[in-house]
Amino acid sequence: MRIVVTNCNTTRAMTEEIVAGARDAAAPGTTITGLTPAWGPESAEGWLDSYLSAAAVLDTLRGHQEPYDAVVMAGFGEHGREGARELLDVPVVDITEAAAHLACLLGRRYGVVTTLDRARGQIEDSLHAAGVAQNCAAVVGTGLGVLDLGDSEVTVRAFLAAAERARDAGAEVLVLGCAGMTGLRAKVGAALDMPVVDGVAAAVKLAESLVGLGLTTSRTGGYAKPLPKARTWAPPSE
Repeated sequence: MRIVVTNCNTTRAMTEEIVAGARDAAAPGTTITGLTPAWGPESAEGWLDSYLSAAAVLDTLRGHQEPYDAVVMAGFGEHGREGARELLDVPVVDITEAAAHLACLLGRRYGVVTTLDRARGQIEDSLHAAGVAQNCAAVVGTGLGVLDLGDSEVTVRAFLAAAERARDAGAEVLVLGCAGMTGLRAKVGAALDMPVVDGVAAAVKLAESLVGLGLTTSRTGGYAKPLPKARTWAPPSE
């Protein structure tokens, strides 16, 4: 089985970290290929970055020529998953949606611990669109930017402090609210004594399940193939 994992930003080091986490979660025989957009934001933090990232990711997927069986979109709360489902003929699994669905199987209410507070609105909207917002007790920011997550000690301390706030709000399960937090679950799970869901790992396992069951996106209704028309993806080269 071949799974493509798309980073939502142009930072290749983060793509490598995400791919490492995806490979750790993948079953034997599953190959993981990471894609980094050639253009877009270096980190996705805010509405402008998110919409720009969505277009860049769609453009990246459109141009990827190697065969694959499923796509994992590794941008927590970022836009674009619906467009990718229209565009592609393989299952598309978004880490936000995947993590929330798995969290709902583990407790009555879950909490999302993310980066900056400005990301909370996008994540809440994404959860509403996925139909799992009613089970979310809280979306809590750590105060760290996406590019700050490379400092493991600082990230763990900030995550644990935010996790306490999510638990006080009623969360029984925690979700890592950024693809850059991949790999953090093992470090914080024991300290919290509650389940912690990594969105990248969750999305990889769900993608494997969909491919194994022979299922892909419905073409009835909202995810019908795009209408045939002229589309300009980028300005023509001079």
